[in-house]
Amino acid sequence: MPGHAGPAGTAQRSDWAYRARATLRLAAIAAGLALTAACRQGGYGSEAQSPPPVAVQQAALALTGRVVDAAHVLDAQTVTALTARLEQLERESGPQFVVATTPSLGGREIEAYATDLANTWRLGDAKRNGGLLLLVAPNERRVRIGVGFGLEDTLPDELCARIIAERILPLYRKGDLQGGTVAGADALIAELTAHSPRPAGKTGS
Repeated sequence: MPGHAGPAGTAQRSDWAYRARATLRLAAIAAGLALTAACRQGGYGSEAQSPPPVAVQQAALALTGRVVDAAHVLDAQTVTALTARLEQLERESGPQFVVATTPSLGGREIEAYATDLANTWRLGDAKRNGGLLLLVAPNERRVRIGVGFGLEDTLPDELCARIIAERILPLYRKGDLQGGTVAGADALIAELTAHSPRPAGKTGS
């Protein structure tokens, strides 16, 4: 997918971009769960002045399942298979993991968009804060992994950045959006499965 050239040294990239700090943080509040950006990256100082989550409402992304493919990146068979794996992960290990694609970020940075989306969907539960979001924006060539507080030890920033750089981006740059999205989701599922203790008497399938 061709990109748009930008001035050298800026934080923008002409292809798929990711942040060195790839997590969002889930924090429980009285009304539910709030998602806030973990930090501000260079070149995005105006991020704090982002508007309310209008872009999310305009995109009409409803939480219809564990896979929300609003940008039509995945075929039906892949959606079914990935949904089954994500549901199994939630049943056996606990984390609530959603893979989402959006046709547009509505002019916003992906960090703010993902924050509002996860807030709207209330990913994870209030006790464990075990929410996880893999968000892909093909139009803007952006991808982000949002990790709840309860999963930060299992999915630290460096690991999330490595999964994006080594598993997702190589396929995206070849034009294989479906393959890259599935590869990233599978890598995250593998990490969560490996680090989540199973209940007594529960064996792997």
